[in-house]
Amino acid sequence: MLKEMKDEDFIVSKTDLKGRIVYSNQIFMDMAEYTEDELLGKPHSIIRHPDMPKAVFRHLWNVIPTKQEIFAFVINKTKNNNDYWVYANVTATVDLNGKIVDYYSVRRKPNPKALAVIIPLYKKMLEVEKSSGVDASFKVLTDILAEKGVSYDELVISLQNQ
Repeated sequence: MLKEMKDEDFIVSKTDLKGRIVYSNQIFMDMAEYTEDELLGKPHSIIRHPDMPKAVFRHLWNVIPTKQEIFAFVINKTKNNNDYWVYANVTATVDLNGKIVDYYSVRRKPNPKALAVIIPLYKKMLEVEKSSGVDASFKVLTDILAEKGVSYDELVISLQNQ
């Protein structure tokens, strides 16, 4: 079953530097169908959906350690095998010395018009990933970005804001 976020919902979570959940708000628990005890200390990948291209996560993990924020459309899988899409913003939290101490993510309801573009793109990336690997899948994405003359963030933000 596909679950849908409400317009006013914000899913919030924090992870340590290894991607283990150290905080989740109630909306996250409700959407993911997990209790707080089931989430805390677990890898954030506990909600990773098999239809989500690994190349997108590779890009995310290449960007956030540079202390730049990133936006992405992500499909997640719940504890009870339901699915839900989010528009995610992920940032690094830094201390007073500029050292990254954790990662903070806020997700909200994605624009349905954006998903009409993202779902076929992710399907194509996933097909390439399965046959030729993550690098080839990432090349599908970078080729589309080059063709459109935009960065990844520019594409994602423009899709959400259309």
